Amino acid sequence: MAGQSRKTATKPVKSLEQSLWDTADALRGNQEPSEYKHIVLGLVFLKYISDRFEVRRQRIEVTLSDPDSSDFIPNPESRARLIEDRDEYTSHNVFWVPADTRWQHIQDRAKLPTIGQDIDAAMDLIEKENPNIRGVLPRNYGREGLDKGRLGQLVDLIGSIGFTETDDHGSDDVLGRVYEYFLGQFAGKETGKDAGAFYTPRSIVKTLVEMLEPFHGRVYDPACGSGGMFVQSAEFVKAHGGKRTDISIYGQEFTDTTWRLAKMNLALRGIEADLGDHSDDSFANDLHPDLRADFVIANPPFNVSNWWDVKLTDDPRWKYGTPPEGNANFAWVQHFIYHLSPKGTAGFVLANGSLSSKTSGEGDIRRKLVESDLVDCIVAMPDKLFFNTGIPVSLWFVSKDRHGNGHRKRQGEVLFVDARKLGTMESRRLRVLSDDDIAKIASKYHAWRNHDGAYEDVAGFARAASLDEIKHHDFVLTPGRYVGAEEAVHDDEPIDEKIARLTRELFAEFDRGHQLENVVCERLRDLQ
Repeated sequence: MAGQSRKTATKPVKSLEQSLWDTADALRGNQEPSEYKHIVLGLVFLKYISDRFEVRRQRIEVTLSDPDSSDFIPNPESRARLIEDRDEYTSHNVFWVPADTRWQHIQDRAKLPTIGQDIDAAMDLIEKENPNIRGVLPRNYGREGLDKGRLGQLVDLIGSIGFTETDDHGSDDVLGRVYEYFLGQFAGKETGKDAGAFYTPRSIVKTLVEMLEPFHGRVYDPACGSGGMFVQSAEFVKAHGGKRTDISIYGQEFTDTTWRLAKMNLALRGIEADLGDHSDDSFANDLHPDLRADFVIANPPFNVSNWWDVKLTDDPRWKYGTPPEGNANFAWVQHFIYHLSPKGTAGFVLANGSLSSKTSGEGDIRRKLVESDLVDCIVAMPDKLFFNTGIPVSLWFVSKDRHGNGHRKRQGEVLFVDARKLGTMESRRLRVLSDDDIAKIASKYHAWRNHDGAYEDVAGFARAASLDEIKHHDFVLTPGRYVGAEEAVHDDEPIDEKIARLTRELFAEFDRGHQLENVVCERLRDLQ
């Protein structure tokens, strides 16, 4: 019994979001994750805005029914009309949710064969009543290939999540956790070249945000995916005592369905953002041509080869050289720089090839960026951080006005950080960085960048290199070339004793291997 008790005590308990995901995934049936995510997240959106609406509705009713309140209305009919007054909701940043679209109405119809059409009609009406999300919500629930029985079960599942302030976890907390967890899980489930491209894992987003520290100003992401950079920036500001309105958010996204996800993601959290009124190509049709941002935070698609448009010839963004038509990496870099304010800083993800490639003029562009004193810091990241690729990436930080811009003078030097040994494997495919890992990277950058930061090089991890040294390395920016080898741990064991010990341990492992082979052979013979 004691052993059984210990086993029960150590059994892992699923989190709320894990339990919801397991159930939602089981209901997926033959639906592809790329399509199913819109079904699930659309319902999460509908449930959330309906919960927020009901909370506001109850508060209005309590106030108008209280004889001690200055807003007391004794006439029940007048009170009922005011409770359904649209302005009483929109003036408090609450979506107006018409009666036939409220969650209880949807829930009551979950077992009917018309549930798909009912949800589509609800989405359509909500968009008509709330122009800021017009053209955003999914309306494909009534299609023939979607099992209506499973859809009804999914409605029941989403209905079990409470998004009000009186629920166990609090509205913003549980909403953010569930939504982000589902986005991440869908990214992990998708397959193919562009699988998960709409979602940047939290490890990377948080590292960029913690290093940049976007406390206030204009934040821009021209490859914004589902909006994770903006959400983390807003959370950062809030965590440091600021308000979400301290930052202004601008973005652009090429894929229409992903642009819709971003609009929903931000609307759910009450984050106002200008993502344009449609999806579009940031190179061929820049929706924010006059924007000069204080912070650019981005994870552009890696090594895109089909980005070029003939009208981009002699584009003013190519100040440091025309990018090759076969790879958009340095097109993105120059697009970011073009949109920076005179004191702005950009932090972004690039494939590691961008650190050393010399093909098609990329080496010349990189050299000019360094010589123009724009490159502030390069971080080599570990592999397997992404759902859709196992390749390692680097984080680039480029900054204008490096003789100050609020920090110490950093002209003539670049900080290199080699973080390839950080992180732990969450699964066979995915590595994550802990908060301590992220703090180790960010604090080293801040110590180097800030006044009185007391920065010191750390062999094998971080080193500030001069432009002359970078020139000596032919402007290759791979951190491993600069940080050197990690200092060896002092070992007092004599070399002859160490060799003898290691030899004994190796032979012991050989013996164990032979024993295991014999056991396997005996088991196989028993099966014959």
